[in-house]
Amino acid sequence: MKKLLITLSLALSVTVWGQKKTTKTNTLVLYTYQTFNCENKGYFDPGKYKKEEIDGVNKLLYQFNSGLFDSHSVFKLSDLDDVRKNKNIYLQQLEKQYQEKKKELYAIQVINLPEWKKLHQETIQTFENEYQLKKEDLIAYSDPASLKNSKYYTTCKEYIDAVSSPDKQKMYTVWKNFVEAKSKENSNPQLVIDKFKAQFNDPRKDDYALIQLIGFGFYNCANGSFRPDPNDEGTLYEKFDKVFTKLKADCDEP
Repeated sequence: MKKLLITLSLALSVTVWGQKKTTKTNTLVLYTYQTFNCENKGYFDPGKYKKEEIDGVNKLLYQFNSGLFDSHSVFKLSDLDDVRKNKNIYLQQLEKQYQEKKKELYAIQVINLPEWKKLHQETIQTFENEYQLKKEDLIAYSDPASLKNSKYYTTCKEYIDAVSSPDKQKMYTVWKNFVEAKSKENSNPQLVIDKFKAQFNDPRKDDYALIQLIGFGFYNCANGSFRPDPNDEGTLYEKFDKVFTKLKADCDEP
């Protein structure tokens, strides 16, 4: 009987020691990050998350979400002339940015949950598509027919066929239809139509057509084809905030 009591006593000691160990909590770690107009201070449990993983998700949400490459938007003739003149320089700059950002993006570590793994893969895909679109866009202003080989040809066929066709009348018709459709979205439709008429009667009307059909028609069509659903963004930002046990945001007045 004495031997049995000693055995039970040891077993109870082990049980109590184990319970004390499991109730021990990790010290929360401070993590600061900048959002659109707020300075945030969050505290996370290092037993659940690694700082490197939180850094990775933070970069995907706030660094790699837009503006990954220099923009050479073409809105007027002087922009068009600049892109044509400096095309090779801009393409070299684009390639350099692509290689630098690709290395960083592909190496990012994320929190081991499905939503963050999915975000990483979607961001990589968007990054690759944006790079390709920027490249095609820069080349197209000097060589519209190059868009025949675009990866977005099937999606944006109407615009590509218009600017690459030897039949100028086809380009003019698509241009006119495009402007008329856009004019209906404008607060002053007639002003848009009058501007089109002036450009159509200008000696450089072909260039004006390219600005509209490549810079707005094709680019917006292609760009919209690979962007993730914007409705998912708000949910992801909220989920990121919930990574932190405590969170305080110091925001500037809008």
